[in-house]
Amino acid sequence: MGRWAAGICAVALVWWLAAAAAGDPEPDELERAFPIVEPDYGHTKLRLSQQGLEAIRRIETPIAVVGVIGPYRSGKSFLLNQLLSLSCDKGFGVGHMRDTKTKGVWVWGTPVEMDVDGSKVSVLYLDTEGFESVGKSNVYDDRIFALATVLSSVLIYNLPETVREADISRLSFAVEIAEEFYGRFGQDVAFEPAKLLWLIQRDFLQGKSVQQMVNEALQRVPNESGDRYIDEVNQIRDSLAVMGNNSTAFSLPQPHLQRTKLCDMDDKELDPLYVERRDQLKQVVASIVKPKIVQGKTLNGKEFVSFLQQILDALNKGEIPSTGSLVEIFNKAILERCLKVYREKMDGLGLPVPVDKLQQVHEGANDQARMLFDKQHFGKHHASQSILKLDDEIKKVYRNFLLANEYQSSKLCEARFSECEDKMDNLQVLKLPSMAKFNAGFVHCNRSFVRDCVGPAKESYERRMSKMLVKSRALFIKEYNNKLFNWLVTFSLVMVVIGRFVIKFFLLEIVAWVMFIFLETYTRMFWSAESLYYNPAWHIIVSSWETIVYSPILDLDRWAIPIAVLLSFWLLYWRCFGRRKRGSRSSLLPLHNKSSHKNSTRPRSD
Repeated sequence: MGRWAAGICAVALVWWLAAAAAGDPEPDELERAFPIVEPDYGHTKLRLSQQGLEAIRRIETPIAVVGVIGPYRSGKSFLLNQLLSLSCDKGFGVGHMRDTKTKGVWVWGTPVEMDVDGSKVSVLYLDTEGFESVGKSNVYDDRIFALATVLSSVLIYNLPETVREADISRLSFAVEIAEEFYGRFGQDVAFEPAKLLWLIQRDFLQGKSVQQMVNEALQRVPNESGDRYIDEVNQIRDSLAVMGNNSTAFSLPQPHLQRTKLCDMDDKELDPLYVERRDQLKQVVASIVKPKIVQGKTLNGKEFVSFLQQILDALNKGEIPSTGSLVEIFNKAILERCLKVYREKMDGLGLPVPVDKLQQVHEGANDQARMLFDKQHFGKHHASQSILKLDDEIKKVYRNFLLANEYQSSKLCEARFSECEDKMDNLQVLKLPSMAKFNAGFVHCNRSFVRDCVGPAKESYERRMSKMLVKSRALFIKEYNNKLFNWLVTFSLVMVVIGRFVIKFFLLEIVAWVMFIFLETYTRMFWSAESLYYNPAWHIIVSSWETIVYSPILDLDRWAIPIAVLLSFWLLYWRCFGRRKRGSRSSLLPLHNKSSHKNSTRPRSD
C-alpha cells in the first residue's frame, strides 16, 4: 500500500508540474525572442506560431509595436538588441553567415513598459526576415514588409549606407496603405499609420545630413523616355512626400570595423560616436512611439493577436498580397452593418406587396445602406471591390424577398380565389334561384379579390378569376331559367292545394289552375323553351320573382324554411281554431243553402 501511495503522489506531482508548464510562462522564461509568424514550406506565404502568441496574449495593457525592416544581413537583429540593451546571446539571434538568421517575424517576449501621455503602454519589438535573401520570392518579401507596416507603431527602415531606388520601390505597399486608410479626414481610420523612421547605418558621407539625403531621394526623377518603372517610383516619391509629417530620418555610424565580433564587445569597445547616436535613437523611438490604434481603440494582448490573424489571412489571400485584401478585412464588419440596415428596412414590409412598392422600398433601403457604407468604409481606390460585394449581397437578399413576395402573393391569391370559387358554387345551388343575389355575390367576391389579392401573382390570378366568374355566370343563367320555371309550376300546384283544401278560396284556386295550365300547355304549344326566356312576359315574371325572393332587406332563400314553417303554423291555427270562433259564416265558399233548409231537422254537415 505504501508503494501504491508513493506512486500516486509521484503521478500527481508530475501532472501538477505539467499543468504549471502549460499555464502562463514564468517571467524568466519570457526573457527571450519568440517567433510569431513563420514561413510555410514553400516560403511564399506566412503562418502563425502559437509559441510567440502566448507571450503576447498575457499582456493586458495597450500595446505599441516597434518593427525593424530592411535587407538581409543589414544588422536588424543587432540593432534591436542595442535598443533593448541586450547582448547577442540573450537577445535576438545574430548571424554572420550569408543566409538570413531570422525567419519570418520574431518578437521579444518581455515588452518594455513606457509611459505614453500618462498611460502605461507595453512596447513590443519585432524583428523581421530580411529582403532579397537567397531562396525566397519577391512575393514573400512583400508579405513580410506589409505585415510589419500594418502591425507597427514605429517602423524602422534599416538601410546600409544610402537610399536606393529599390528601397523606395519597396515602400509602394506602405504608400498604398497610407492612401487607402489614412487619408480619410474627419473619419475613423482602420488603424493608425506607423511612424516611418529612415535609419541609415554606416553613414560615411560628409556634408549632407541623413534627412537631406532622404529628401533628395524622394524628389522626382526626370523621365523623358517615359520609362514605366521610373513613373511608378516617382508616384511613390510623391506619396511619401505627402507623408513627410509621418516620417523622420536618423543616422548611425559604424559601431566597429570588425563586424563579426560586435556581439563580443561591450559599449566601452564600440565607437563612442555610435554609442552616443544609439542612445539618441532610443530617445527618438521613445518620443514617437504610440499605442497601436485599430478602429478607434487600443489593443491588449488578445486583441492584438486577433488583429494579427486578420491581417495574415488578408495578406495570404491570393498569390500576391494586396491592399485590397486588407480593405476587405476592415470593411467586412461595415458590410455586415449595411446589410443589417437593408434587411431591417425590407423586413418592415408586410408581404405580399405590389411589385412596384417592393421595388420602391428596395431602392430606398439600398440607398440608405450605400450612404452608411460611404460614410464608414475604409479605403479609397480598393473600396470599389467592397462596394461591388455589398451590391452583390444586397441583390441576393433582394432576390430572396422577390421569391418570398411571390410565394406569399400566390398563397394569398389562391386563398381568395378558392373562397370566391366556393361562393360561386354555393350560389349555383340556391333553393330559390335569384339573379340579383347571384350578381350581388358576384360583385362582392370580385371586389374582395381585387382588394385582397396583391403582389406579382395578382395578374395571373385575375385572369383565372375572370374565366371562373364568366363560366359561373353562364352556368347560373342556364340553370336559373329552368329552376324558375319548375318553381313556378310547383308554386301553382301548391296554390291549388291551399285554395282548395286549406283556405278554400275559390278564386285563388282558379288563378293557380290558370297559371299551371299556362305554364304546362300554352308555353309548350306556342313557345320553345329558349324563346320563353326572351319573351317580355317572362321578363315580367322574372322581375316579380326577383322582387319577392331577394332584396337587400330580406333574402327569401335564407328565410324560406322559417317563413314556410311560420305560415304552416298560422294556417293550422287558423284552420283549427279561427273558424270555430267565427262560426260557419266565416266560410269564404258556402257549401249549403241555409235558407232552404232552415226547417229541416236533419243534422247539417259542413
